[in-house]
Amino acid sequence: MSVIDLRSDTVTQPSAAMREAMLAAETGDDVYGEDPTVILLERRLAADLGFSAGMFVPSGTMSNLLALMAHCERGDEYIVGQQAHTYKYEGGGAAVLGSIQPQPIEMEADGTLDLARVEAAIKPDNFHFARSRLLALENTMHGKVLPLDYLAAARDFSHRHGLALHLDGARLYNAAVKLGCDACEITRHFDTVSVCLSKGLGAPVGSVLCGSEAFIAKARRLRKMVGGGMRQAGILAAAGLYALEHNIGRLADDHRRALQLGDELAALGFAVEPVQTNMVYVEMGEKAAALTAFCAQRGIRLTSATRLRLVTHMDLHDEHLPVVVNAFAEFAENMGRC
Repeated sequence: MSVIDLRSDTVTQPSAAMREAMLAAETGDDVYGEDPTVILLERRLAADLGFSAGMFVPSGTMSNLLALMAHCERGDEYIVGQQAHTYKYEGGGAAVLGSIQPQPIEMEADGTLDLARVEAAIKPDNFHFARSRLLALENTMHGKVLPLDYLAAARDFSHRHGLALHLDGARLYNAAVKLGCDACEITRHFDTVSVCLSKGLGAPVGSVLCGSEAFIAKARRLRKMVGGGMRQAGILAAAGLYALEHNIGRLADDHRRALQLGDELAALGFAVEPVQTNMVYVEMGEKAAALTAFCAQRGIRLTSATRLRLVTHMDLHDEHLPVVVNAFAEFAENMGRC
């Protein structure tokens, strides 16, 4: 039985063409700064996003951690969304490894942070408090795209309050494709940006942190400290370069399939949130575990959560959608009989 995996867009396999690019990659020792393919990837992405420097790292978690540690000193604070990946899903690294205090703010329904709430959370300049140094946003946030005018407002707000502004752009290109703009129209509002290559873009490994030359130099030192220095990493960087060349435009297919899936599940009576990009959220309540087990028996992998997330990606095709919809329909019919 073939498996349809909707847990995340991180489950994709590198294509044959991507593997060929990896096999042909020119390599060197990246810790010495001598891997030409890594250098090409870093320069390419930094230039595309409007920054002067970039740094290749193994994961988005490490990229965000290094950004937080480079922006903040011990005892500083960063302001972040309550549901943001940097706060909730990265092992508490900023606090554990950086001695940086997070100040979480509940996000709005559209994925933004109310800047009035952010302002209220900024600490006075007083030795009783951690120093508020950074505002961290995420785009997309639970599949939702932050509007460009909101980003401009966040930029102005950060300047007025002396905060740096970091973007967890794990799915930056999903946001750009949805908005119909170049990614730099999003990133130009930020001091630093982390971009993941191993989600919708389909690379097997890697993220790139972009910022000023001085910032990246500091982050590179921290990368060594946390064990993120790699040697002949060009093999991995080649996959990232291939993804940037070939896999951005096709994100629109993921969005189309997610919208279709959401519409068809809503037509069956499921409580589906509005779909913007490649994520479909379905409120399942106490039925979540039963649905996950039911679908697993039919070769469909889901996360078991009351707010169920279905993620479309490059290894999910049009012919898979009826299989998923039929499984949900059958589940609903069986539950109706109980």
